[in-house]
Order: sequence, then structure tokens, then C-alpha cells
Amino acid sequence: MSFKTLLAYQKGFALAMEIFQMTKTFPKVELFSLTSQIVRSSRSVCSNISEGYRKRQYEKHFKSKMSDADSENSETQLWLDFALACEYISEEKKIELQNKSEEVGKLLNYMMNNPDKFR
Repeated sequence: MSFKTLLAYQKGFALAMEIFQMTKTFPKVELFSLTSQIVRSSRSVCSNISEGYRKRQYEKHFKSKMSDADSENSETQLWLDFALACEYISEEKKIELQNKSEEVGKLLNYMMNNPDKFR
């Protein structure tokens, strides 16, 4: 089975792509700050899932990578707060993306708490 079949990966990837598309509307002055940070953290969720899944036979490593993915997911939520505060996105868009991010977080926590189901 491939990491690409994991629901957490699929939802994380879709969220990262939605965030990437959204950042195309951010001002150029944010290119090397908010834009790069939010894109990087949202993509890092998926990269940590893929790395952890490859080493899933090692429970501690798997849990560590899922925890890293969860941390990056939380960081993405922080950048969404800044995007809203800077008035680059609407409150509705922020809530929509926040909800999707929270869903990814729940899936990651399930994976961390049930590593045997992913061997």
C-alpha cells in the first residue's frame, strides 16, 4: 500500500493545494514571508506523512513523523490566523480551511494512537 492511499495524506494534499492557490492572491510583499511560510508548512504535513509511512515498521519513528506532521498542520493554522488578520482572506475562508486542517489533525492523531493499523 502507498502513503498516497492514506486519508490523512489525501486530505492534507488537497488542503495544501487549496492554500497554494489561495496564496496567489496575496500581495507580492508577502512572497518571502507569509506566502512561503504557509505553503511550506501545509506541504510539510504531506512530506512527513510520506516519510513516516515508509518507516511504519518502526513504531517510534512512525509516531514521531506523524507528530511532526501534526505540528506542521498546527503551524499552518497559525498562518491562516495571520492571513485573516492581514485581511488577505475572509473570515469564512479562514473557517473553511481551519476546519479542513482540524480534520487532518484528527486523522494524524488517530494514526499516532493506532500505529499497528498502519503496518
